[in-house]
Amino acid sequence: MMFSKMTSNIKVSVIPEYDSKNSYPSENRYVFKYNITIENDGSFPIKVLKRKWLIFDVGFGYTEIIGDGVIGLTPEIGTSENFAYFSNVMLRSGVGNMSGKYLVKNMDTQETFEIDIPKFNLLSEVLSN
Repeated sequence: MMFSKMTSNIKVSVIPEYDSKNSYPSENRYVFKYNITIENDGSFPIKVLKRKWLIFDVGFGYTEIIGDGVIGLTPEIGTSENFAYFSNVMLRSGVGNMSGKYLVKNMDTQETFEIDIPKFNLLSEVLSN
């Protein structure tokens, strides 16, 4: 299932997937992979400077993660271009969700602004049957 959100002509799409091979439910380790595509439909190039995630794990509450760029990069995305990457997250309960924001820079004006990462659900297979 894909989750998408458009902010200031920049579309962020996420496809989450339960990673059963790397999960150990008996040890409360549920791993989820997520593929993200950032599409720049705007009229100026952007650079992704920072990310902020809010991770909800049922029974364990919220965790906030703030960092520079994505996967160790601060990608520049030209007009009509996109940047895709994947990452993962571990939950202890097997059920939760994630949402967030990217801080991006307009490469023409050097102004910074935030774009939304849509909230997406994380549900392990064990619990979805």
